[in-house]
Order: sequence, then structure tokens, then C-alpha cells
Amino acid sequence: MELIELGLDDWFEKQASRLCGAGLCLARVTAVDRGRYVVRNEHGEVPAELTGKFLHAAASSLDMPCVGDWVCVQYHDAESHASIHDVVPRRSFLRRKSPGKNIDFQMIAANIDVAFIVQSCHFDFNVRRLERYLVMVNEGQIEPVVLLTKTDLVGAAELERMLANIRAAGITARILALSNVTGEGVEQVKQLMLPGKTYCLLGSSGVGKTTLINQLSGHDVLETGAVSGTGEGRHTTTRRHLVALDNGALLIDMPGMRELGILSAGEGLDDSFADIKALASQCRFADCSHGNEPGCAIRKAIESGELNAEHYRSYLKLKAESDFNEMSYVDKRKKDKAFGKMVKTVLKQKR
Repeated sequence: MELIELGLDDWFEKQASRLCGAGLCLARVTAVDRGRYVVRNEHGEVPAELTGKFLHAAASSLDMPCVGDWVCVQYHDAESHASIHDVVPRRSFLRRKSPGKNIDFQMIAANIDVAFIVQSCHFDFNVRRLERYLVMVNEGQIEPVVLLTKTDLVGAAELERMLANIRAAGITARILALSNVTGEGVEQVKQLMLPGKTYCLLGSSGVGKTTLINQLSGHDVLETGAVSGTGEGRHTTTRRHLVALDNGALLIDMPGMRELGILSAGEGLDDSFADIKALASQCRFADCSHGNEPGCAIRKAIESGELNAEHYRSYLKLKAESDFNEMSYVDKRKKDKAFGKMVKTVLKQKR
């Protein structure tokens, strides 16, 4: 494959020319698994590791390579393996709060053009979770498309109800309904995917992401798990990896996410809840809290039924979560910097 077939364009080439010096080549990260990397260039894929200099210079988890990144690498031993020296600036990204109590970012993937947010019509359908995914995708400057899978397990009326619930939540993203069993809707997804563009599949475990990749590719490129007697899928993907489809599109599969913590998602919230932002701009007072103030457009819209109350509560919950995690993250970074300064001072005193 040529690098252009791996998604390289003039923008990335310009960024890379400033970083990749003599002896370094450009490659794309195609897999990450517990700190181990696989990179690909026009000659093929090889394992790669980070240099000590890179690790020392990395200021936070955001600096670490992730699937989809373009990186400056040095090849060794007849290009059998490589070392990663630098990460080319990202044009788009997926990140979330790290799972658990630790307040930090976790990079998921980068340089994605379109994110397919996958929900199963049968067990997984949840508008509030869909809103969380949309915040993550919009924050990373990625175009979202919603995929409703397993339509063969629900009736037409139930599917229409789900579509209506999505639109009632102010979600304007494109929606495609499909079935991996009957094949209905799969061709529509294929038509959206263009050569040299990068796509990803986001969703819970067992919603049919891996099966869909095999459908899109026309053959079994990834292992799938058995489906239970109730129609509920099982988790199969264990690592994030990028695959090239026969039509030239690039697709990132990734494990299902149990936690979707929101951190520093200001723009993502505004884009995902654009209807609320637009209404808030119509309030009489610029600092309206949307409580008891006169002339509150938000309250008026809820009372008239123009704005879904549950949708607004979801916005408030996500905003509060993002703000709280942001304050905690800033505090953590201050403590980390203070600790780093203390260590440097102690080391200087010992010299």
C-alpha cells in the first residue's frame, strides 16, 4: 500500500516534514495493545516501541501514540521492527476520562474522518448513552453517524419509536438502520465509506461491530463470537486496531466501552446539545441560570414541550460531570508539576 492509501494527505505530510528528520520515516499506528504498538508503512506492518527520549519528553497520557496516529519511526534489522520517535499532530481524536477513579485522559484513536456510533435495537438502545458518545465524537472534531443494528430482532413500529426518541433528543446526526443477519442497510454503510478515509466503530460489547466489519470487507477478517439464544451478542474485540477494507476505506475496530467519562468536553457539549445552546442565547439575561429568572427561554421551551425535559437534564448532568472532572484534572496536573519541581530540586542538591 502507498501511504496515501493509508490516509496520508497534504496536511499530514506538511506536519510530518517538520518532525521527521534524517533517518526517520513516516508510518501509521495500526494497533495498540497494553503499551505495545504495530506500525504500517508502504512495505507492511512491524512491531514498534517507544524510545526512551520520547517517554521522557511525554508530558501526559495525551502525548502517547494511539491507533490512527501518524508517527516518525526508525526501522531496524531489515525493517523487522521500529522505534517511535515522535507523534505527528492530530487532525481529530477520540478520548475519554480514564476508567475508574483516576482523573486523567485516555486517548482511544486519532485522525478519524467519520465515527459510526453503533447501538443494538434489541438490548443496547439507550439515548442517554448515545448522547455521551456524541459528546466524545464532536469534541474530537469527527463527523458522527448513528448505526442501529439487529433490526431483524424488532418490529417496524419499535424501530420507528427508537428513531423518534433519537430525534426528540435533538440529535441531528445521520442515522442508518441495518441487520448483519439479513444484510439490510449494510450496502448503505459501504457507500458512505470512501478510499483513503478513516472510519471507526464505537459501541458497547456485543452490538455487532466485528460482524459488521466482516460484512463490509466481504470476508472474515476478524473473529466473531457466538450469539446467545436471546439474540444478545458477546464481546470479541480485545484491542484497538485499524484494518484496510477491499474498497480502500480504513476502519478502526475497538473493544466495547463500559465507561464513558466526560472530561474537558466544552465544545463537544455545545455541538451535541446545539438546540439547548441556541435556546439559551434567547434568554432575557445573559447569565440566566434557567431557574426562576423571568424571560428564560429554556424553561419556556420545556413547559411548551418544545424542549424534552429529560434531554435537558442529560445536558446538565454531562456538563456538571465535565466541569468537575476538569477541575480535578487541573488540580492533579498542578500537583504533578509541583512534585516534579521538588524532585529536580532534590537531585540538584545531591550533586
